[in-house]
Formats: sequence, C-alpha cells, structure tokens
Amino acid sequence: MQMRAKPKMTVDEFLAWAAEEIPGRYELVDGEIQAMAPERVVHLQVKLAIHVALLTAIEQACLPCSVLPDGATVRVSETTAYEPDALVYCGPEKDGGDVEVRDPVIVVEVLSPGTRSIDLSVKLEGYFRVESIRHYLIFDTERRFVIHHAKDESGFIQTRFVRGGSFVLDPPGLTLEFEACFKVRLPA
Repeated sequence: MQMRAKPKMTVDEFLAWAAEEIPGRYELVDGEIQAMAPERVVHLQVKLAIHVALLTAIEQACLPCSVLPDGATVRVSETTAYEPDALVYCGPEKDGGDVEVRDPVIVVEVLSPGTRSIDLSVKLEGYFRVESIRHYLIFDTERRFVIHHAKDESGFIQTRFVRGGSFVLDPPGLTLEFEACFKVRLPA
C-alpha cells in the first residue's frame, strides 16, 4: 500500500484553516502546519515587558505606529507564515478582523529552548524577505541580551548585540530602553 504525502498548504489556505478557531498556536513552514509549544513563564514575562516597552517608546516618540503581541501572522512566502512574539507596524490601524499584518516594520522573537536555532537562522532569513521589515529583534532571556538585526534601504543587514542602555530603531524612530525590555513596568 502506497502512502500519499500530505498536500502542502499556501498561506491563504492556512489563514482560512486558522480562521476556523482551531485551538492552539501554529505557524506555517514550507507549506506544513507546525504546532507551537507552550511557553515558560520567563518567556511570557519578557514578551509582556517588550510589548509595554514598545508601546511606551511609540507613545514617547508620538509615532503613528501600533504594537501587537503574538497572534498576528507575518507572511514571508507563499507557503510560510510566522507568528512573532511581537511586531510593530506604522500607518492606519488594522481592521479588527485581520489576522495577518502585511507591513510590519519591527518583528520580535524571544528565544526558547525549542525555537532557538530556528529564530537565529531560518526566521532571520525569512523575515527579511518581507520588504517592510527593517528590524528583527531576538531576545535571549538566559544570557540577557538582544540581537538587533537592522536592514537599511539598500537591503544591507547589520547586526549588533545590545547588553544595556538604550537603542534606536529607525525607522520608525523609536528608542527602546534595554532594562525595560526585560522587566515589566506598567505605564502610570
């Protein structure tokens, strides 16, 4: 008896499938649905801190940008779509029913044991296929540093390691405080 390979999905098919409110979190990688593992508390705490830090930086810079936590889909090809831990887009607010953000400027991943190698390689290459993405931030909770990949207008990608202080994400023109990204500080 011959087994048939599962047909590969496109991102549009994946988004339609996900719209059926399937429980759990998923990404689409090379046409195949990949379940995402449960997250450790430290991962969730840093994601929340990053979200608050990005919101604060956007407000301080008076930018017409929005930040979204995980759950928004970023299409990197016809058969691959990722769900970053946070993202920033600029311009008009998205429709409340949207699940895909087609024009993020900043994408963020927080490293976890199960995704470390993917976040540092495959997603790096994939995210920078998206023309609008200018910054890919990777937060290492174990070693407490940020890998900041920045793409300029010509497509050149520069990488730096941030271990303290503040760092600028331009465009869109916001400044993140390193410590605020690792510790939740709710706005007053």
